[in-house]
Amino acid sequence: MSDARTQLTIQDLKDRKARGERIVTLTCYDVLFARLLDGCGVDVLLVGDSVNQVLAGAETTLSATLDQMIYHTKSVRRGSERALVICDMPFLTYQVSREEAIRNSGRVLAETGCHGVKLEGGEPIAGTVRALVDAGIPVMGHLGLTPQSVHALGGYRVQGRDEAAAGRLLQDAKALESAGAFAVVLELVPAALASRVTKALTIPTIGIGAGPACDGQVLVLHDLLGLNDGFNAKFVKRYATLAQDVREAVELFAAEVREGRYPGPEHSF
Repeated sequence: MSDARTQLTIQDLKDRKARGERIVTLTCYDVLFARLLDGCGVDVLLVGDSVNQVLAGAETTLSATLDQMIYHTKSVRRGSERALVICDMPFLTYQVSREEAIRNSGRVLAETGCHGVKLEGGEPIAGTVRALVDAGIPVMGHLGLTPQSVHALGGYRVQGRDEAAAGRLLQDAKALESAGAFAVVLELVPAALASRVTKALTIPTIGIGAGPACDGQVLVLHDLLGLNDGFNAKFVKRYATLAQDVREAVELFAAEVREGRYPGPEHSF
């Protein structure tokens, strides 16, 4: 746990890579968890469009809206003092034109106070990344399994298994770095390929299902805590079983209410 309360910066992440220090990243969607994670020394709070699945129950991330992401990012920023807060730009908020990407990403930074945005895609969006960076908007990239392209990719499966696909992914990563991205998320990528990409870049890689060689790791918080206990991906390690704790607590509360044991005198005025 870190005692330092100094706000981290984009440059701090690059310096961590240069020193060989791992970067701790978790998804976060609300102020209460933001305070807890920030107090534990988490480096990056990613307000993922996964909120659309985890909290809203959608099948994919595709229907997440800009207003939805701004609402959750603003909440997370209120609970963070030290961690970098990065907002996922939702589907079709940056792909239509560079001008629209700048307008939407600028709105996110202005309205939420977050420190950067995350965009999915490689070389085809490098020009957009450069335009955002030139406008003063820090950009994190995202390669491998890119959930907004789940239908085009044929589902949620590992990317870059053959040499041709691996070469394209490496080329995409270098294009993002050249465009000014400050970090790249690698999702569902073979460990050997993630290692290759990590060594080839001077900016940090953040892995999820991409092996141990990445400069940092990210998980969906609700998966890590065992709250989403119906999700059993190979790359997820559960560090708690809170879904069962919730069930037991609610069942006890319900029993005490029905039996007239709660509230007792100590809970009454």
